[in-house]
Amino acid sequence: MEYKPIRVIISGGGTGGHIFPAISIANKLKQLNPSTEILFVGAEGKMEMEKVPAEGYEIVGLPIVGFQRQLSMKHLMNNLTVPFRVLGSVHHAKKIVKDFGPDVVVGVGGYASAPLLWAATGMKVPAVIQEQNGFAGLTNKLLGNRVQRICVAYEGMEKFFPKEKIVMSGNPIREVLSRPATEEQKAEALSYFGLNPGKRHLFIVGGSLGSGTLNRAMQHWIQDGCPEGEDVEVIWQCGKYYKKDIDAFMEAHSQVEGIRHYDFIGRMDLAYAAADVVVSRSGASTVSELCAMGKATVFVPSPNVAEDHQTHNAMALVRKEAAMLVKDNEAIDELLPTAIALLHSPERREKLQKNAHAMALTQAAQVICDEIYKLV
Repeated sequence: MEYKPIRVIISGGGTGGHIFPAISIANKLKQLNPSTEILFVGAEGKMEMEKVPAEGYEIVGLPIVGFQRQLSMKHLMNNLTVPFRVLGSVHHAKKIVKDFGPDVVVGVGGYASAPLLWAATGMKVPAVIQEQNGFAGLTNKLLGNRVQRICVAYEGMEKFFPKEKIVMSGNPIREVLSRPATEEQKAEALSYFGLNPGKRHLFIVGGSLGSGTLNRAMQHWIQDGCPEGEDVEVIWQCGKYYKKDIDAFMEAHSQVEGIRHYDFIGRMDLAYAAADVVVSRSGASTVSELCAMGKATVFVPSPNVAEDHQTHNAMALVRKEAAMLVKDNEAIDELLPTAIALLHSPERREKLQKNAHAMALTQAAQVICDEIYKLV
């Protein structure tokens, strides 16, 4: 296929799960042809307005907001403004499309992508959407009939989209997380975190902001005396929101050895490489990374997401014996015992690792870019 220079708008965001795949697609487009011009469109005030420029791309913000499900006066007032902001955003999006003149537009989910793709498809610009999760988001479901291609990461997505438009691509992930760690990389990782190669290693990760549930489960286990954990060391990303409290907790339990806690870990490749078992939420990008790296994982799906999509993501692996699952409301008592038991079961770990890696789709960005070029 000839990768000529094209003009592309990529829209969406709100969370890292939308932003990082979008950046991966943009990076691949620029790799295929450095002369390709890319404009991002996001939501004013959201994290994409910082993350995207940091990667060297231009971004324009729309005044779009989403409906708030929680009941409060503040959220009620927000919801009353939503229809007006949507109309204003569609009008603004039409001007962006007209001024930039894209050959194709790409939506990665999140409410920021709805006005842009609605406007672009109404102006007869070809469009692709990428659905990261096993349960389609509302924005992508609304756009499914208006776009030409729908790139997905899970089987069975014809429940949400026209079957003839679906392309199984997987989720674009960072290159450094696209394959299992070598023995040399594992040795580097253990040295980086100051870990003992003779022990088993558990990585607890609740996202950049942290997870209260995973943190409370760890605290409960520590207060219990770390049962069965004599030969276990832990890397614990507690999140910047919780770091102050966890610092105080660990200071009060300074007799406990072998636990390294951090608010944020920049070298996720090394954290995964060091881990014999990972405990994690089941956001789409995280699931894809763990499959690509072939990690034995215990998922704790977040209950605070639309349509319980993290449970759908995790169950896609659990059904194929590629991961384990502990429910959020059972995690305090069940999570660490489950993870520690898995650490001490090499046969079970090996099976999960093998099955998870077999589900990895590591060429997602290339597949999506090929679909973009087919439309152009």
